[in-house]
Amino acid sequence: MGDRHELPVEDERSFAGVPDGFDRLWTPHRMAYVTGERPSEEAGDGCPFCVAPDKDDAEGLVVHRGKTGFVVMNLFPYNAGHVLVCPYRHVSLYIDLTDEETAEFTAMTKTVIRTLQETSQPHGFNIGMNQGAVAGAGVAAHLHQHVIPRWGGDMNFLPIIAQTKALPILLEDARAALAAAWPSD
Repeated sequence: MGDRHELPVEDERSFAGVPDGFDRLWTPHRMAYVTGERPSEEAGDGCPFCVAPDKDDAEGLVVHRGKTGFVVMNLFPYNAGHVLVCPYRHVSLYIDLTDEETAEFTAMTKTVIRTLQETSQPHGFNIGMNQGAVAGAGVAAHLHQHVIPRWGGDMNFLPIIAQTKALPILLEDARAALAAAWPSD
């Protein structure tokens, strides 16, 4: 290599156990998402949004059931209280909803926001739909809208550096709190 000076290469095995200033937050439950099979595009058993309403509320993590749709906890939440508003019907696009489905979809979105405000006092919300795999939809074949509560300072380095999100509440506990606070019809 001519006049270039090469630095000695350190054996990485000598680093094990050496403090590096980082705390570790272990989230092995995320491996189911990272390595798991992608949901089917077909209606029925392969679609998580077709299957959830067939389970009891606690098992399916269903917060509320309406006439044409339901609210369910996100299995891989971005923040505590992250829910999905879904039609029962297996449709992929918002424009495929009937007028009745659209009206209830909107009403459930408004109600889940009010319920989250009551149960966890977020400072704001992210609300949106990703339609199509190219737009980021994990389950592109079954329409679902994300409602994500946000708090000042809820972002830190973990999602950026470690692709990890710290969640202070179990999905089951968040579902129970939201279901209990949901207004009576």
